[in-house]
Amino acid sequence: MKRRWKSLFLSLSWVFLSVGTSIFVIVTQPLITPAQQPASIEKYNQTSVQTKEDKKPESKKPEDQSNNKKPEEEQKPTPEEIARQQKLIEADKLYLAGNVAEAEKVYRAIKQPFKLAANDSNEQLQPAITDASQLTPAGRVYWREAEAGIIGNLQTRILVPLDLLVQQVPQFIPGHIKYAEYLKKYGDEKKALQVLERAATLYPNQPDLVRARVAVLGDAKKWMEASLAARQYAILNPNDPLMPEFTKLADDNLKRYKSHIRGEIRGNAIANIITGAIGYAVTGSLLGPFSALDSTVMLLQGEESIGESVAKQAKKQLDLVKDETVNAYVNDIGQKLAQVAGRNEFKYEFFVIPEPDLNAFALPGGKVFINAGAIEKAKSEAELAGLIGHELAHVVLSHGFQLVTQGNLISNITQYLPLGGTVGQLFGLSYSRDMERQADVLGTRLLVTTGYAADGLRNLMVTLKEQMKNKNVPPTWASSHPGGNERVGYLEELITRNSYNRYAYEGVAKHEEIRSKVKTILKEVKECREDKKKCPDDKKDETERKKPEQPQNPTQQTQQQPNDSKK
Repeated sequence: MKRRWKSLFLSLSWVFLSVGTSIFVIVTQPLITPAQQPASIEKYNQTSVQTKEDKKPESKKPEDQSNNKKPEEEQKPTPEEIARQQKLIEADKLYLAGNVAEAEKVYRAIKQPFKLAANDSNEQLQPAITDASQLTPAGRVYWREAEAGIIGNLQTRILVPLDLLVQQVPQFIPGHIKYAEYLKKYGDEKKALQVLERAATLYPNQPDLVRARVAVLGDAKKWMEASLAARQYAILNPNDPLMPEFTKLADDNLKRYKSHIRGEIRGNAIANIITGAIGYAVTGSLLGPFSALDSTVMLLQGEESIGESVAKQAKKQLDLVKDETVNAYVNDIGQKLAQVAGRNEFKYEFFVIPEPDLNAFALPGGKVFINAGAIEKAKSEAELAGLIGHELAHVVLSHGFQLVTQGNLISNITQYLPLGGTVGQLFGLSYSRDMERQADVLGTRLLVTTGYAADGLRNLMVTLKEQMKNKNVPPTWASSHPGGNERVGYLEELITRNSYNRYAYEGVAKHEEIRSKVKTILKEVKECREDKKKCPDDKKDETERKKPEQPQNPTQQTQQQPNDSKK
């Protein structure tokens, strides 16, 4: 009986101490006061999702169990595939030499039209116009009808002609802005954002269009996307006199976003501390309370702090490729994409893990991990850039940080995992369908902005689809991201609808050199794991130490994604 009362007394003491400490931490944190809000988008889909865990063990399992063939054995390319590769190399040389028109002819001759998208003509756009007097005769009629509808406040007479106008005369910038304005007024905010997204993609250098998109995103409380839209305009137009205005818009919306997130962290902080204290009362272990307190402090410090802290632990626990040429190749691609991503406050770092499956994941604050198998299975630099761009999009849109602050992971933060609590759970970040689509859109836009072929991510998904046909178990990345015809078709529609250029740089020759190095690395790692005698001296002791165990947290294994496995 005495022991029970003593345990209860210690638990209550810890609760009071934890609550007092957390209140002190929260009160002493600087508060960011949001500026007067123009407003932004629908709230991100923050539903709980099935945790993608056990990356390494799961990736190894299919190879060990699925068939009796040699796992590393691969089919030799056909003569047709070799000829196609040589043509792409020829086109890349023309592109890099500045002969873009000739390069595009070669790319077009090699690449087949999209099968799942209705139109792949990629016709050249007309120059943007802002004066209604320059409209076509039909365009003038639509514009007059819309203006008459506005005077009479007739919804159908406004929206119908404006819809026809933006479809038939997409170069008329005021048409898109007016159409989005009245869509929003009549409650269709989602379509208003779609209209401005497409228009801003076609004419990214039109400040009025970008300004209107930023305003609608702000009104929908999509402050991060609003900030990125303004930041990208400022980055891509450094000599524009309006650059300071858009920089300020980006900063203001970023402050609003951070203030919103900080408020959510404050609201969850005391609950996390109490959860840790209850864990102590039940288990008698101090790991839970200290983990809860530590995670609260880390969240209050922001995304950069989480990324630095978790990446530091990850580098200790994971084996990483040390080949300078491979690392430099991945880093160059990543930094090129990050430069136009719109979140310059992060220190972006890219790491390669010597694992054979096609996988990649990103941590908050700009730490991106790429499996060597992703490099080996990608057929060009553009495809690898598509994968990295997708993961970078998760970073700059703060998807991982949102999941953490929403409590999807914090509820389990006191659980002990072999990968180290928070580390293991952050590696298992799983995003909603909405987040995945946002990452596809922004990732593909980053490809286009940096001069890569716009179908890099789409082509990688085709490779994944073929890989899934040949195996009973889908690749790790495919199991945690939408795949198959649905994903390929969606990406084709995205590229076609927005007139993204898929006849640009592929980067085949350089990628083939790196692929060759990666294959050798993967072969050596496999041999080392099977027979320590074949390991380099500095690897013999690390093989067992860095091999992750299978996480045993049953709550993660039973969590289900509301939107099904495809998101």
